[in-house]
Amino acid sequence: MASLDDLAFFRQLARAGNLTATARELGLSVSAVSKRLKQLETRLGVELATRTTRRLTLTAEGERYLTRGSELLEELAELEEGLGEDSEALAGPLRINATFGFGRRHIAPLLSEFCRQHPAIEASLELSNFPEPLVDGVDLGIRVGQPPDSRLVARRLVVNRRVLCAAPDYLERYSAPVVPQELARHACLVLRENDSDYTQWRFVNADTQEEVSVKISGHLASNDGEVIKQLALDGHGLMLRSSWDVQEELAEGRLQALLPGWRGVRADFFAVYPQRRHIPARLRGFVDFLVAGLDERVHTVS
Repeated sequence: MASLDDLAFFRQLARAGNLTATARELGLSVSAVSKRLKQLETRLGVELATRTTRRLTLTAEGERYLTRGSELLEELAELEEGLGEDSEALAGPLRINATFGFGRRHIAPLLSEFCRQHPAIEASLELSNFPEPLVDGVDLGIRVGQPPDSRLVARRLVVNRRVLCAAPDYLERYSAPVVPQELARHACLVLRENDSDYTQWRFVNADTQEEVSVKISGHLASNDGEVIKQLALDGHGLMLRSSWDVQEELAEGRLQALLPGWRGVRADFFAVYPQRRHIPARLRGFVDFLVAGLDERVHTVS
């Protein structure tokens, strides 16, 4: 048991990245964490990590201990899950990362319901504007588009396209565009969301599948999607937003979809997690739950 406890301790230490964060997570003092690491290294007879006050860097021996140790802990988890008589009783940690907008609107409510049904789940949901590639310690990422990394499993959660739309108030003052090229004479609300060229809006012809890219401009911009949507609702101009984000406003008539012969490019959401021999039942169960829940919550567009 001491060896298993040491493996779990060292994995948590490696994930945290420094002694201070580990101490905070374990409810211990930094000196206690440092002492335990020294005791582990003394028992093994090797140095596992070099450390400063801010950072911990694994040695080659530490990397090997972490990799094989994590595999052993996963095998133990697999064994214990397989012994459970009640397959519905999911338990254990579940660490998820998603974007702010989609995470708040859909992932958080579904996680809440999932944890209500499985109270032994220990969940953590981290939201960020631009989720980075999965790192050790994150079980599941919610991403737009399939990742290029073949070491990751990607399961489509929901089909999504970006929709050009505007408020009726704006369209009463300015005639609606018929083709993408007409956007040059309209006030477009610019969402500075990432490092890509956010002034290039792309559309696909519904009949010919021709793709066009249009340079847009406008006097109002923001790096937050909610701000852009409110500006559009207030009649300040056209916006290009994901269908999941504007489906309610479109259904209620507070926004109107434009360019009926054209569609925004696909921006599907995927559940992304590391490829490994054993996928914990709690992770598989939550992904299945997301697929079913999002099918009810989000009106998909082809």
